[in-house]
Amino acid sequence: MIDHLICDCDGVLVDSEVIADRVLFETLTVTFPGIDFEPVVKTAFGQQTSRFLASVESEFDIRLPANFLETVEHNVEHALSTSLSPIAGVRNALQQLPLPVAVVSNSRLNRVHASVRRAGLTEIFGERVFSAEQVERPKPYPDVYLFAAHQLGVDPTRCVVVEDSIAGLNAARAAGMKTIAFVGASHIPDGYADVLRKMGMTRVMSHMDELPGLIDAAMRGEFGDVQS
Repeated sequence: MIDHLICDCDGVLVDSEVIADRVLFETLTVTFPGIDFEPVVKTAFGQQTSRFLASVESEFDIRLPANFLETVEHNVEHALSTSLSPIAGVRNALQQLPLPVAVVSNSRLNRVHASVRRAGLTEIFGERVFSAEQVERPKPYPDVYLFAAHQLGVDPTRCVVVEDSIAGLNAARAAGMKTIAFVGASHIPDGYADVLRKMGMTRVMSHMDELPGLIDAAMRGEFGDVQS
């Protein structure tokens, strides 16, 4: 049985990953105009920005300016404030669900709250919003999911999680939660659903109107012991 639904934010509630990746690429390129960052930025999806930037420094043997993370976050926040949109159908899908829902994200807590507000979902989630800022390790570690379950007072095994990234799906599974992969955001590459299925993910949805039916099945116990 399932008691709680937990959603990632970027790429699940709001179509923000494509915006954040564009800003990240532009900010890196302006700072280091002689380097092609496009291939590596495509791998940023699902990662905490600070950890991704550390990997960029290592891969290209460069030193980012001391305030580079703050610059990226500022630029992303500005871009989101003018062009962020909710994932198609997400509000209607969430409103149909008969169980409480929460948000768990690798993004900064203030950015997650702002994204939820801009998507018109604040009344659905209330204060049930959690960030990797609140734990020692971000996704793909399970820390933030375990923290959220503890704060919500729910057994992790009675939660189902909607995630778009492999890192997020692995984090939720490591926490003992069941997962649904969402592949309907604009940043998702062609063939990604097939990649997930080859990894053993059986619950993959491409549109939010599939969510109520999946949650109904979960609440009836039809997911069994299969985590994904």
